[in-house]
Amino acid sequence: MHEDTERCVRAVQSRDARFDGWFYTAVVTTGIYCRPSCPVTAPKPENMRFYPSAAAAQQAGFRACKRCRPDATPGSPLWNERGDLVARAMRLIADGVIDAGGVAGLATRLGYSVRQVERQLLAELGAGPLALARAQRAQTARLLIETTALPMAEVTFAAGFASIRAFNDTIREVFALSPTELRRRASGGQAAAASGMLSLRLPFRQPLCPDSLFGHLAATAVPGVEEWRDGAYRRTLRLPRGRGIVALRPGPEHIGCQLALTDLRDLPVAISRCRRLLDLDADPVAVADLLGADPALAPLVAKAPGRRVPRTVDAAELAVRAVLGQQVSTAAARTHAGRLAAAHGDPADDPAGGLTRLFPAPEALAAVDPGTLALPQSRRATFAALAAALVAGSVDLSAGGDWARARAGLAALPGIGAWTIEVIAMRGLGDPDAFVTNDRGVRAAALSLGLPATPAALTARAAAWRPWRAYAVQYLWATSDHAINRLPAGHAARKDSA
Repeated sequence: MHEDTERCVRAVQSRDARFDGWFYTAVVTTGIYCRPSCPVTAPKPENMRFYPSAAAAQQAGFRACKRCRPDATPGSPLWNERGDLVARAMRLIADGVIDAGGVAGLATRLGYSVRQVERQLLAELGAGPLALARAQRAQTARLLIETTALPMAEVTFAAGFASIRAFNDTIREVFALSPTELRRRASGGQAAAASGMLSLRLPFRQPLCPDSLFGHLAATAVPGVEEWRDGAYRRTLRLPRGRGIVALRPGPEHIGCQLALTDLRDLPVAISRCRRLLDLDADPVAVADLLGADPALAPLVAKAPGRRVPRTVDAAELAVRAVLGQQVSTAAARTHAGRLAAAHGDPADDPAGGLTRLFPAPEALAAVDPGTLALPQSRRATFAALAAALVAGSVDLSAGGDWARARAGLAALPGIGAWTIEVIAMRGLGDPDAFVTNDRGVRAAALSLGLPATPAALTARAAAWRPWRAYAVQYLWATSDHAINRLPAGHAARKDSA
């Protein structure tokens, strides 16, 4: 995208927000880089330079615009659409892998050499893994500076910087302000530092249809682990350095996010996982353009543009829940998962009182006696095999995992068929082209729309929906009157402070 100069210039001149996150515009006469939708007067085309990432613009010596805040744009949809090395690397960087294990740890997780990883990231993004991680740390630091009253020394290490000097130098270089000046400019109330509570806004590309997104999460919520309360979806989080509780509230222009973390260094990972949960980096215009061209889907897309795929904060958790939900109702699946969490999940400390458990980690699940589960014998065997495979690493469902290998590993387990694999791929791995062709709801919707209802014929017909078949599933599911398709009663979107 950033190499198509004419198209980029048009997007900047029209202030087209659809391209925010796809590329960044730097202005040589000011030394500033912006998002395409920046409200300031567009510079002359000959003064524009285009970069594929904020890190690349920063590395070229440009500072972030104070007006449009390009560092806070939605991420590029490419990292959620693709399953190649660069996309896997970007998902792992967002999940904090470099902060935990450095570039060597990133390369090991990807199964490539450090040199190969650096070369491919530089070729496509104009910045290496360290520069990309540095840009993420700068964004985390800005959030902590502007939304908490934490002393700057604590912000330094919470954001992942090794020293106060590196923190100060980076903030000045990226934002052209000192940390103190950045805090002084911030608007809105600040949370008490000791509380660990953070209030922020999660941006997304318009439009976003919250009904089936939050409706699905609320209707399938595991008791004790998740809940819908006061117009927000709340759940517990298992994070690299501790635990967390998040409340996510749909709004017309952003998702209101309140986080309580036991360790503030987990902030960037928590944000990344919440964004993945709500599919906030999706490109709804691209999805609508393709699916809306199909006469059968066009009325559905026009009626509710911007449907997202309800995903997960933990793919291993989603996989276990998919197995528990095989051939049972939504209510029964919730009951099974709730019992499992109550018996084997670590306790959670929720000041509001509604959330009591973290969903059990794979290691805890592998130690469960399958005979204690109120499941058919065959599903007990599937549960045990999946838990063992997750612990052994023969099935890798991590953010940077290979989608094809994950599917193959799941298929090798007893009792896991096409439906379970595609549900895990769609909601756990984030594959936008996953397609549950043999799902009962999908087949019923297909029949009502005059589409083929047999798996083979529907799969052939759905080839025209690639690479967005997971979004087609959301539109097909939405034709029913199931609770997953509507927000709980009494919800009213409201504006949240950041």
